[in-house]
Amino acid sequence: MIAQASRLNHVEEYYFSTKLKEVRALQDSGKPIINLGVGSPDLQPPPQVMTALHQALLNPSAHQYQPYRGTNDFRKAIAEFYQNFYSVALDHETEILPLMGSKEGITHISMAFLNEGDEVLVPNPGYPTYASVSRLVGASTVLYNLNEETGWLPDFEELEKRDLSKVKLMWVNYPNMPTGAVAKKELFEQLYRFGKKHSILVVNDNPYSFILNEEPQSILKYCEDMDGVLELNSLSKSFNMSGWRIGMLCGSEKHINTVLKVKTNMDSGMFFPLQAGAAMALRLSPEWFSEQNKIYQRRKEEIVKLATALKCSFSEDQAGMFLWCKVPQGNTSEGFVEHLLKKYHIFAAPGFIFGSQGEGYIRFSLCASEENIIKACNRLTA
Repeated sequence: MIAQASRLNHVEEYYFSTKLKEVRALQDSGKPIINLGVGSPDLQPPPQVMTALHQALLNPSAHQYQPYRGTNDFRKAIAEFYQNFYSVALDHETEILPLMGSKEGITHISMAFLNEGDEVLVPNPGYPTYASVSRLVGASTVLYNLNEETGWLPDFEELEKRDLSKVKLMWVNYPNMPTGAVAKKELFEQLYRFGKKHSILVVNDNPYSFILNEEPQSILKYCEDMDGVLELNSLSKSFNMSGWRIGMLCGSEKHINTVLKVKTNMDSGMFFPLQAGAAMALRLSPEWFSEQNKIYQRRKEEIVKLATALKCSFSEDQAGMFLWCKVPQGNTSEGFVEHLLKKYHIFAAPGFIFGSQGEGYIRFSLCASEENIIKACNRLTA
């Protein structure tokens, strides 16, 4: 009998991979489940993007291997996007690396910079992939707690009290998932100084900056140099292209080349029409985001009604495509989610899956039609 690799001993299958099987089974049995748990946009990509994708299919070289660094035009589009929306100047030749989704980037960065025995600062609550990938490459996770009282921001006084000698990398994610907290420039400046002081590579995962967020920010804008920082970004949320698997990594030429060593041994370039469509998306006017946010704002208003009816507490000052809520006193996050699922056939994400600091909270997704959210509300009084 062949045993699994020891690196899997401390890694579980992703929660949504297993839980959604249960949800689908309930749906197959005739239960009218309304899924408010997953952040997969249900809206369509921009029509101009679809046109660009179709036209690129006719390019004579469309079906050949593509450059590992992505096409020149796609990298230029990323540089233009960062300049226009974040006021960050990037060299499209050396400081940008297209990715097959930013989740790929988390793995590639970890493989590129972490050795066995290194430590990684991981937010609690936070995206579970940060911790699981760290363990897969043999590094140890060091959780830094975020909490409601401090606005879900890092406590640097507490961090400075720790032994940071083995910490090589720090994951941050603002606008934050799952809490919706927004960072100001002061936080990014503080993160930059903290990383430089302790020789820690700070990586900001930034896929939510245009959703219900009036001031999109990039950590790269607030750094004297990019030697100590990297930023991941994605078209999945902002342009409704999650299934396309397109993201980007931005940073110094040195760091980009380090990650490229991993990437060139893991894939053979991204499908040309996908890059052509992505380049078109990144060149759209700000009006695209305004129209999308009108839809998300209406949905959020209905989710707020749902959460209020459930006697959950929350801050309405949240960015991104979720509403992070505290469950009524006396309930656990898992128990409350199971109650919603079994009694009302509504699925939400339990906070504990994002870390111990998420216990007592649930996350509602805005990736459902306004009609379905209203239908979910009506079930509470039926």
